[in-house]
Amino acid sequence: MDPDRDDAARLRRGDTDGLAGLMQRHQDRLFRFLLRLTGDEPMAEDVFQQTWLQVAERIGRYDAARPFAPWLFTVARNLALDQLRRLRPGSLEEAGEPAAPAGTDHDPLARAIAGQRSSRLADAVARLAPLDREVLSLRFEAELELSQLAETLGVPVPTAKARLYRALARLRPRLLAHAPQEEWR
Repeated sequence: MDPDRDDAARLRRGDTDGLAGLMQRHQDRLFRFLLRLTGDEPMAEDVFQQTWLQVAERIGRYDAARPFAPWLFTVARNLALDQLRRLRPGSLEEAGEPAAPAGTDHDPLARAIAGQRSSRLADAVARLAPLDREVLSLRFEAELELSQLAETLGVPVPTAKARLYRALARLRPRLLAHAPQEEWR
């Protein structure tokens, strides 16, 4: 049995324990995705809360024959992009300075544990355009398969693959600018 489908069915019946189960399984990955996409912790928290409210209100639209995670990340993505468009009316395909680069707000112990390489990677990703951060976060942090990535983005699989490839291609020179190539192999 699929615990996501079971919890979604419970939520449809009005049982809030279903929502609690879904949140427990997906909250960490969802928040990391939103933090990467928005580049701003307060905005990510706001969209995170809005996402779960939308899930509770619109659970009837979820197709239980499909995996839950892509539907959840689609809801979150749409809310985040709407929020970004309201606050930053420029193109979401262009890189701008993030409000707070990911990885810079952790305490010193967490940074020491994560290490310098992780910090460099987080900084490089944070400096990418929101749509590049989105596709990288969905693939590598939310661990969505290419088909799920495509479904979440609302594009065909080849388009999702191309967006992922372009985001990785844009990330590579940023990483190499901060460390020798041998470090990233």
